[in-house]
Amino acid sequence: MKIPIYQIDAFSSRVFSGNPAAVCPLEAWLDDESMQSIAAENNLSETAFFLPDRDHYSIRWFTPVSEVRLCGHATLASAFVVFNHIEPACRRLVFESASGPLPVLKKADMLSMDFPALPPSPCTCPPALAQGLGRQPETVLCSEDYLAVFKSQDDIVALNPDFEILKKLDMRAVIATAPGEEADFVSRFFAPDYGINEDPATGSAHCTLAPYWSRILGRKKLRAQQLSKRRGEIFCEDLGNRVLISGRAIEYMQGWISL
Repeated sequence: MKIPIYQIDAFSSRVFSGNPAAVCPLEAWLDDESMQSIAAENNLSETAFFLPDRDHYSIRWFTPVSEVRLCGHATLASAFVVFNHIEPACRRLVFESASGPLPVLKKADMLSMDFPALPPSPCTCPPALAQGLGRQPETVLCSEDYLAVFKSQDDIVALNPDFEILKKLDMRAVIATAPGEEADFVSRFFAPDYGINEDPATGSAHCTLAPYWSRILGRKKLRAQQLSKRRGEIFCEDLGNRVLISGRAIEYMQGWISL
């Protein structure tokens, strides 16, 4: 069996930046073990698998160690593959997922994903959070992840996490964020329990970041930067119960998987 595979750098217009995702269009679902093995072999933060489902597409995402319910950059990468290789005349598509329907709109080179909002609520800072990040946040909130808010962009750049300590936390991941210098806000994303010590550019984190910063800054439309080594540029719009997460993508590689 031969399965097509693409590697797409999401949330960037330049290769070797943004967040690389593997994308595998399928004609029928593989068994879970095979999809997990492919994701482990790819050893990227996410591998997306999708297939046609009536007039939509069904999509699933796997890290090297587990399946996840929502992934932004691999959804953006999958939409890029559809728009550029499968349905070049298409300008809007919908992925059916474990997190519900996820529409994606193409306008020029910008892809906009309509995702569920996950606004954070204040919570107590667990000792392992500050210990694992190496410094005390000014504020801590949580949704599906801990949101650690710092004073400045320099604080975010300076973080040198202890991932073994962060693995002990009871949330999916840790989002560290602060006001930006060139963007409205900046962030970094740590998910060692999912096999991803630091994710380069995390769309799903902005389901939490956009509602938070929209309230703090008093604006619905926001520009964000993720300050990993590869960097990522994300544009957000707070729609209330939904968040519009937009970015660019570029193809790095395509080929075949032989099973």
